[in-house]
Amino acid sequence: MKEWNSALYAGRVSHTRLRPFRHRFEYRIYTLLLDLDELPTINRRLRFFSHNRFNLFGVFDRDHGGRDGRDLRRWVDGQLAAAGIDLEGGSVRLLSFPRVLGYTFDPLTIWYCYHADGTLAAVLHEVKNTFGEQHVYLIPIEGDLRHQFAKELFVSPFMDMEATYSFAMSVPAERLSVGITQTDGEGEILRAALRASHLDLSDRHLLRVFMTHPLLTVKVIGAIHWQAWRLWRKGASYRRRPAPPAHPVTVVASPTSATVQ
Repeated sequence: MKEWNSALYAGRVSHTRLRPFRHRFEYRIYTLLLDLDELPTINRRLRFFSHNRFNLFGVFDRDHGGRDGRDLRRWVDGQLAAAGIDLEGGSVRLLSFPRVLGYTFDPLTIWYCYHADGTLAAVLHEVKNTFGEQHVYLIPIEGDLRHQFAKELFVSPFMDMEATYSFAMSVPAERLSVGITQTDGEGEILRAALRASHLDLSDRHLLRVFMTHPLLTVKVIGAIHWQAWRLWRKGASYRRRPAPPAHPVTVVASPTSATVQ
């Protein structure tokens, strides 16, 4: 039996652009799944991980949610309540790149929110761009983890805003998978995928991934700019960045419509 719901996942991320030319890349990554209610215990018992304090690995409340340092559980419960969802004490688990030696950048953070009986109530997709902006999509779950919604935040300077994201995901277990397809009026334009395997969250495994994937989060931001340069060299057209959404969270009411609050 696992000691915690929290875990470490190691695997690969891939991106494939389909139009107007094909461009593909793949990288090895690791990511943390953190049960927010377990954070005090993990913070106390692990040597190489800290919550709101510098360490080899860490997570800071100001990196996520309202990005103002407020308690993450309080923030997500507030967003769920505004969407009419009460977890009744169920767990919230955050899938995100950690800070590594104090630095992080995570283009997509996923929150898995569970009812008290263990069934999934909602997921939140927290999307960040390299311009320091963030937008959150809140999706109530009533069945499997397939959903779609309109793009609200400018992410890539080589992608139009008029697009739809479609997600096909698994609940984190021994394996973790997240598949994303971006479409526009002409069909599929981008496919991205995360596939990873479970590791117990321990100092031994943290030290191992640090050695095998050194300075991961620095490499993430570096890879984003390197791939952007390659796209530009291939002839990708630059799009002007619009203003970010006026509201920080979009509540997705159905696969085809959304309300904002």
